[in-house]
Amino acid sequence: MELNLITKLVVSIAICFSLNSCTKAEGEGGTANIRGRIYAKYYNKSVTTLYEEKYAPKENVYIIYGDAVTYGNDQDSNYDGYYEFKYLRPGKYKIYAYSRDTTGASVGLVNQYAPPIAIVQEIEITKSGETVNVPDISIIK
Repeated sequence: MELNLITKLVVSIAICFSLNSCTKAEGEGGTANIRGRIYAKYYNKSVTTLYEEKYAPKENVYIIYGDAVTYGNDQDSNYDGYYEFKYLRPGKYKIYAYSRDTTGASVGLVNQYAPPIAIVQEIEITKSGETVNVPDISIIK
C-alpha cells in the first residue's frame, strides 16, 4: 500500500514539473537574442533646424515581455547605437525608446516642453537560439 502511495506522489510531482516546463512565457531564461540600433535626429528646441543625424549612444532601450503592462528590462545603447537583449525565450516582445513628440499630438506642444513619446517595434522570436534583428528605432532629440 505504501508503494502505491509513493508511486502516485512521484507521478503527480512529475506531471506538475512537466506542465510548468511547457508553459514558459516570454522573458529571460532562453537562448535567443534581440538586437538593433537607435538612430537619432538632433534638432533645435523648436524642432525647426536639424543639426545632426547619427546612431545614438547612451539611449535607454526598453523591452516588454509578451502582454506585460510594464517593461521587463532596459539598457543603454553603446557608443555606436547598438543594443542587445540576451537569453530570451520564444514569444512576442516590444522594444522601445523615447523620442520628442514633434507632432504636438500629446498636448499640442511642439517644443522642448512636449512630453516624450515611445517609438515601439513589435517582434517575435519563433525558436530557441535565434537572433532577431529589430529595424532601426528612429528618435528625435
